Order: sequence, then structure tokens, then C-alpha cells
Amino acid sequence: MLTSVLVANRGEIARRVFRTARRMGLATVAVYSEADAGAPHVREADRAVLIGPAAARESYLVPDKIIAAAKATGAQAIHPGYGFLSENAEFAEAVAAAGLVWVGPPPSAIRAMGLKDAAKALMSKAGVPVTPGYLGEDQSEQRLAAEAEAIGYPVLIKAVAGGGGKGMRRVNRPEDFAAALTSCKREAAASFGDDRVLLETYVLRPRHIEVQVFGDSHGNVVHLFERDCSLQRRHQKVVEEAPAPGMSQEARAAVCEAAVRAAKAVGYVGAGTVEFIADASQGLRGDRIWFMEMNTRLQVEHPVTEAVTGLDLVEWQLRVASGEPLPLAQDQISLSGHAAEARLYAENPATGFLPSIGALEHLRLPPGVRVDSGVEEGGEVSPFYDPMIAKLIAWGETREDALASLAGACAGVEVWPVKTNAGFLTRLLEHPDFIAAEMDTGFIDARLGDLAAGEPSDAALSAAAATAALTLREAPTNEAATPWRDLVGFRLNAAPADQVRLFLDGRAVEAPLWTEGGGRDVLVTDEDDLVVFDAGEAFSFSLTPPAAHVGEAGGDSQVRAPMPGKVVAVAVEAGASVAKGDPLLTLEAMKMEHALTAPFDGVVENLAVALGDQVSEGALLVELAEPA
Repeated sequence: MLTSVLVANRGEIARRVFRTARRMGLATVAVYSEADAGAPHVREADRAVLIGPAAARESYLVPDKIIAAAKATGAQAIHPGYGFLSENAEFAEAVAAAGLVWVGPPPSAIRAMGLKDAAKALMSKAGVPVTPGYLGEDQSEQRLAAEAEAIGYPVLIKAVAGGGGKGMRRVNRPEDFAAALTSCKREAAASFGDDRVLLETYVLRPRHIEVQVFGDSHGNVVHLFERDCSLQRRHQKVVEEAPAPGMSQEARAAVCEAAVRAAKAVGYVGAGTVEFIADASQGLRGDRIWFMEMNTRLQVEHPVTEAVTGLDLVEWQLRVASGEPLPLAQDQISLSGHAAEARLYAENPATGFLPSIGALEHLRLPPGVRVDSGVEEGGEVSPFYDPMIAKLIAWGETREDALASLAGACAGVEVWPVKTNAGFLTRLLEHPDFIAAEMDTGFIDARLGDLAAGEPSDAALSAAAATAALTLREAPTNEAATPWRDLVGFRLNAAPADQVRLFLDGRAVEAPLWTEGGGRDVLVTDEDDLVVFDAGEAFSFSLTPPAAHVGEAGGDSQVRAPMPGKVVAVAVEAGASVAKGDPLLTLEAMKMEHALTAPFDGVVENLAVALGDQVSEGALLVELAEPA
């Protein structure tokens, strides 16, 4: 059995692996970048090694630094987690060449599943059903267009080396094919250095079904049943559950047996996930579920499988890497109840899910469910890595029980001042169509208008109002937080007012006092704003109207960052005159540039940032003054 393990990762997954390793008596080693020096995973490991600057390409993505850290600490094995180098065959080979144990599949299996066209061809030979389409070497536009006609529209163009939703286009009509192909090839070349594509029939009601498989070095392969990951946004999973709702025993047997055949075809060892696309237009049927790809690592959503099987998948990984056979045979693995997972991200649904970075001044994650988190109160969400705060996992005897528990957990999340998707998740999990399992991978996009932004409930308004009234009552007369006239209906020698005027996002709201819900907790910020947590949302109320900073043309004189990002261009300097629409500076966030322009004719009174600065959402960038 292994005696020590280094986790070549960070955050939530590093902590997850460490928990099991400690329980098994293994010594643990963390690696960290300069940005992660104070991170929980560093503190919780027995030893920790600094491997470079914040940028992943200079730290977590440098194999030599990670292997050197293992050697220096005497770590026996390297667990890659997910992301970063977890599916890098060259890294797996380098680990083995250094005399270390790789906690993952053989490099040959990683390579076999790395290219979509080769993997699909291999799966077809192994008897695994694949999506009807074209995988040929002839990449001419004429041949591809002819194959699209033969498949029948709509078709899906996919980059051979693609992943993460990049290099993918749906084409509905023959006349749109050429333009979509050109765009897809250009994106594929830029993202993967390979512009080859394949074609697939486009499934009109697709469900994303995946099967957890496990193999050992003794030739055994089992499945741990399926998960449904159909709730996605921009091809990224949002909510996952197990088992898949509406899955018959016959369909389950067909897809799980196909997944085992896929794993055996590549000599798979360790934890892996075989992903399928299902045509749900007639329910989940075994003959309408096709192989899509295989992820040769532990998945983010593995906890839902652990919840319904009662097994620790990381323990299985470590035992298999030690050379042990699988702990259980197929007939010893069973399903129990239902589990669902929601990914809590630092992002703002109201602004198109732009990431929200910064200090976690207030962080309360709910009790009663499993919480896998990489951050703590007082820490921060870094601009350098994935903005996940936590995974929330709920189990219940039935699907309804599990979803209700998870929705309640998301509703109980409290985070400030960083924005999160907790309210969005709450509304998603409570949506009647989702509860009825009437879903496909387009579910979120079709309902985004209803799901993205929430309004405070009467109870939340009342809670804020009650605190405001208490603030008013207790403030010394010469330091009143806000004029008494803001109490609507206030009169001397009359009954107390029953409303308070507050300001939410700059607009006035009349908040009722002392109604049901007025006793909930309210966070009072250093700026004397009142933050009320309601159904996963964080609403910030002000006691006073926003300051009027308006120029002659009606534009706000303060230009603030609409998202967290890096200042990559500055077009002005203090004292410069600008006309409405002139460029001021450019922010880069999530590999996209966002130009900010002057809202009116004026003079740059204050340039608050410099080239290269990293700024948070709402940060002051430029102040303008009216021209003299």
C-alpha cells in the first residue's frame, strides 16, 4: 500500500484527496503557487512546496516542478486531481520515469481517448454505439458538405481535438454550412492547434448521460452506474445527479455495459468516466444513447456517485494505484436513493455570469448537506483560477427529497461581497420542469430570463427595514444614519411609521416594517449598507440615495469595472480632455477584452488604475469632470 501522496492540484480537489489519504494513514504533500500561499489545501497538508508564480503555466502546469516537489519531499505517488495536468499523457509518463506512482490511467489509455475521431473509431470497433456521423480523413469543404447532406440536418461540427465546448457549431441549413465550418476550423486551430473536424447528427432533445467506471491492473473493470449532467450552460455542467431520472433497467444495463466495453478496449486502470449523448425525445432508450467521449480522470461530480453507492472513489484510486484489485465485484455494487450536486461559483448571473473575484469577507455554507470547498471565510477568490467556491451535494431516499434538500442548501448560502450563482441554482432546482425531469442540455438557455436574476422577497425587505429602523433609533441625534423624514408616514405624536425608504441598486424601495421574516439576520457593512441574504441572493440596501455624479451629457462621472479583470490598455492620462465615446481603457477577463469609453464630454480628473493592474468588479477606474 502507498505511504504518501502528492496532489498536483489546488483548492477543493486537493482537500478532497487529502481527507481520504489522511483517513488511510498516508502522508500528504501539497504544491502551491504564490497566489495560493495562504490557501486551505496548503495548510491542511503534512508538507507543502512552492512551485512558482500565480499563473498556472508557471506553476501547476509545469511537470518538472511538480515531480521535483515529489522527489524533495519523498512523496511516493502523484495524484493529479482534475484539470491542469490530469489528462496529460506525457506527464503521466514522466511521473513513472521518475520512479513515482501515477494515480491515474496508463498513458496509452489517455492518448487513445484524447482525440475524438480516433476514440470514436476505436469505440465503434469495440461494439460501443457511436453517434452517426463522419470521421473521415478527407477534410475538404466539398466532402464535408456532402457528408452533412448524407447525415441530414441539423448537424453538429466538432473539433477533433476539442473540449470544453470550443470548436463546436450547430448547423441547421445547408446554406449555413460553409460559414459555420470556416468559423469552427478557425476556433479549433486557435484553441487546440488542430483544425480537423468531425460531423455528427444533431440530437434535438439531448440528455448528457455519463457512466463512472473503474479498472485495476488485474484486468477487472466495473461500473458504478450512471449520472445525468444535462443541466449545462455554455457546455459546462451546472447540476449533476445520480441515477439519471427516467432511466429504465434495460437502458441502464445497455449504457453501463457499453461503458465497461469502452474501458476494456483501452486497457483502462483507475477512475474514468464514459460520456454519452442520449436522444430523449422518446424517453431514455438503450438504442438511442451514443458514445461521446471519455474523461480519463476523476470527475468534478464524483461525489454524487459516492452518495448513491456508499463508496469512496479516491480510496479506490489509491488502492488501485498501489496494485490492489478492485475492492468490490460488479454484483457487490448497488444503488441507494438519489443524489444531486450543484456547483457554487463566484460569478454574477445578472451580468451574464461574469466572474466575481475578491475577498470572502462573509462566507456561510449550509449545514445538512455535503460541502466540498476550496476556500474559507477571510480567504479570496483569485483571478488566476477557476472561480468555484464549493460543491454542494445532497442525498435523499427519492429524487424529490434530494432536490428539495439541495435547493434549500443553495438558498441558505451567504457570501459577501463576492457575487455567486446561489440564487440562480435555487431557482433552477425549484423549477417545476426540472423537478418533473422534463429537461435536456438546452434547459437553462431556454429559461435563462427567468433564472438569471432574482428580486428580494417581502420578508427580505422587511428584515432590511427593521435593521434600518433600529439603526435610526439608536444613532445619536447628531450622527443620525439617515434623515427621519425617510421614515414614510412619520409624524410627531402619531402611530409609528410602518415603512422605511431604502435604496437598492440606486432605486428607492418602500420596505414594510415588522412583517413576518423581519427577524432574519442582516449584515451591516463598513459603509453602513445593509446586506440581506434571501434565497441564495445577497441584496445590498443603502440608507441614503446614491450620490449624484452626473456630467453635462447625463453620464456617470465614475467609470467602474463591470467585471473583474486586468487592465491591458490605457488610452488616457489625468488632465486629458475626452469626448463622449472616446476610449478610456481596456479590461481583459476570461480571455476576452472589454473596452470602456467616456460616457460624456469631459476631463479626466482621476485615473485610478495603471496598465497591468488587476481590478475587482465595481472598482473605480476613471473619474471625469465637466469641461471648464
